[in-house]
Amino acid sequence: MEEPLIPVVPMSHTAHIRSHRKPRRTASTTIAMRAGVAGGVLSMAAAGAAATANAAEPVTQTIELPTLSGDLADQLAQSADATQLAAANYELEAERDAAAAAAAEEAKKDLAQAKKKAEAQKKAEEARKAAAEAAASRSTERATLSASASVSAPASGSVATVISFLKAQVGDAYVMGATGPNAWDCSSLVQAAFKQVGVDLPRVSQDQSMAGTDIPLSQVQVGDILYWGGKGSAYHVGVYIGNGQYLDAANPSKGVVIQDLSGYPASGAVRVL
Repeated sequence: MEEPLIPVVPMSHTAHIRSHRKPRRTASTTIAMRAGVAGGVLSMAAAGAAATANAAEPVTQTIELPTLSGDLADQLAQSADATQLAAANYELEAERDAAAAAAAEEAKKDLAQAKKKAEAQKKAEEARKAAAEAAASRSTERATLSASASVSAPASGSVATVISFLKAQVGDAYVMGATGPNAWDCSSLVQAAFKQVGVDLPRVSQDQSMAGTDIPLSQVQVGDILYWGGKGSAYHVGVYIGNGQYLDAANPSKGVVIQDLSGYPASGAVRVL
């Protein structure tokens, strides 16, 4: 669109003089300016309308997805089945490993128990063997004592006096440290019996086992002192009275009694008469 022409108006001879008043706009000038502005606005409006029209048109783009073929679907299904089968195999293998570990642990425990049982049986067998050997030894000693008792007899009246005194005390009480006349301990009774014939024995059993002459148990005679425990460390004493028997102050529950050597074989014997 062409711009309208603005008419030229002749200036007055005083136009070059500046005035404090604002210049007046002529009607033609105003019309021309309005026409220009209107033209610009119309141009801008037309451009905006065109832009709006272009923006209003939607841009459509179709993206086509690939279509799965039958073979590809079968392959995917087979892959899923293979994955599931592999997972099942892994789980089964883990269960087998756990079962094998548990079985190994149980076998280890069973082996340890079997070893303990075997050791206990071995110890029990050794104990039975030792007991049998001890019983056989005691049987031999009993037989020896019985044989010697059948031939032993008081060597003199002094031995008879000792045995007579001892038998007179049967039934008295046993009291540790007592020295008679109605209560005794083992060594005080033996000391008092031999004192009747002038034999002065030590007071305690350890020292009495060291007195006189050592006698093998197979050769023990009436009147010999029997001791239990080690020589010099004996814990009990008594006097052999023949026929496989001895007399002693046994303990608080028995008191002074006559007992069989077969039930409690002595460790050794000494002879003082």
